[in-house]
Amino acid sequence: MKQIRIPAVFARGGTSKGLLFNRTDLPSERAAWERLFLAALGSPDRYGRQLNGMGGGLSSLSKVCVIGPSTRSDADVDYTFAQVLIDRALVDFTPLCGNMSSTIGPYAVDEGMVPAAGERAVVRVHNTNTSKIIVASFSLDEGCAAVDGDLAIPGVEGTGAPVRLDFLDPGGAITGALLPTGKVRERLEVPGIGAFEVSMIDASNACVFLQAQELGLTGAESPHEIERDAKLMRKLAAIRIAASLAMGVAKSEEEAQRKTAVPFIGYVAAPAPARTLAGVDIDPAATDFVARVLSNGQPHRALPLGVSMCLAVAARIEGSVVHAVTRPDAVERDHLRISMPSGILTVAADVQRRDGRWHAVQGGFFRTQRRLFDGHVYVPSRAFGA
Repeated sequence: MKQIRIPAVFARGGTSKGLLFNRTDLPSERAAWERLFLAALGSPDRYGRQLNGMGGGLSSLSKVCVIGPSTRSDADVDYTFAQVLIDRALVDFTPLCGNMSSTIGPYAVDEGMVPAAGERAVVRVHNTNTSKIIVASFSLDEGCAAVDGDLAIPGVEGTGAPVRLDFLDPGGAITGALLPTGKVRERLEVPGIGAFEVSMIDASNACVFLQAQELGLTGAESPHEIERDAKLMRKLAAIRIAASLAMGVAKSEEEAQRKTAVPFIGYVAAPAPARTLAGVDIDPAATDFVARVLSNGQPHRALPLGVSMCLAVAARIEGSVVHAVTRPDAVERDHLRISMPSGILTVAADVQRRDGRWHAVQGGFFRTQRRLFDGHVYVPSRAFGA
C-alpha cells in the first residue's frame, strides 16, 4: 500500500516526547487528523509498545502537537495538543500537555513562523485546547532556539537551555471554573467503592486530588508499585470517573470512560523520605509535599506539567486536600517544591482571593527541550481515507 509522507519534527519537551506538525501540512478537515495521528504514532497497539509508529508505549511518549498561525490578536501562534492513546483507536484533544508546550516557541522560531533576533525570544502561544495563553521565553543561538545549557530537570538525563513557561489565567481551562463544583474540598461518593475526601480543581488541566492516607498509602510508592496493585488501579479509575461526572467533564459514565485524559487523578502526602526512579534519596526537608499522578490510566514516571500547575494552585487554596499536606512555610515563597517519582519539581503559582472567590493569576515553570529529528513521517494512505 502506498504511504504518504508529511513534514514533521520529533522533539522532546520536558519529560515528554512527541511529533510536531505545521498546521498547513495537515488535511484541512480536522476530522482526518485523528486517523493520521493514530497511524503516525502506531496506535492502537494491543501489545502496548507502538512498534509500528513513532510512539513509545507510554502516555508521555504518545503525543502530537500542531502549530499554526494564531487565530487571536494577542498571540503569535496557535498550538493544539493531541494525546494519542496506546491501546485504543482514540485521540483526546481535551487536555493540555505542559511539557510539550516547551517545544512550541522554539519550533515557531526555528521554522520561521515567528521572527526572532538578538539573544532572547518571547513567543505568545494560544493553546486551542484550553483557550489560554502561554508565554514562552528562551535564549537564541545564531537565530535559533538555544539547546545547550545548565538546567537539569528531574527525569531527563543531562542538561539543556531553559525555556520559561508562564501560563496566564490558568483557572477553568477545561470546565470553565477553577472550582468546578464550587467547593474547595468535599466528600465524593464513588459507586461500589465508598466515599473519599477530595479536592476537584481545574487549573491548566482538570484534576481530582485526595490524600494518600485515604487510600491506605504513604505517598512514596513508585509507579511500578502502583501499577502492580490491580485493586488500587481499579479504585483510582472509579474515583476518576466519579469526579469526571461531578466536575461536568463528562455527562455519563460511558463518556467519562472514553475521556481517559481528564480529569487527571493524583494523591498527595506531607513531605517524607522517598527514592527516585534513579535510586536517589529525596530529602523531605527539600520538598513541600509529595505527589503521585495517573495519566491516561498509567502511573506517571514524573508529573504531567499541567497537573503540576494544578497541584501548585491547589496547594495555595486554603482548605484543599493539597494545602492540608503542604509545608506551612511554603506560603512565604513564590514557588513550591513537589516530590515526585523522578525527583523534585519546582513550580510557581500566584493564587489570590478576590471578593470571596479564589483566582489563579498565573503559574510558571522552567523546562528544557530539544529537537531530535526533522524530516518526514510516513503513514499509510488509508490514514487520509485514500
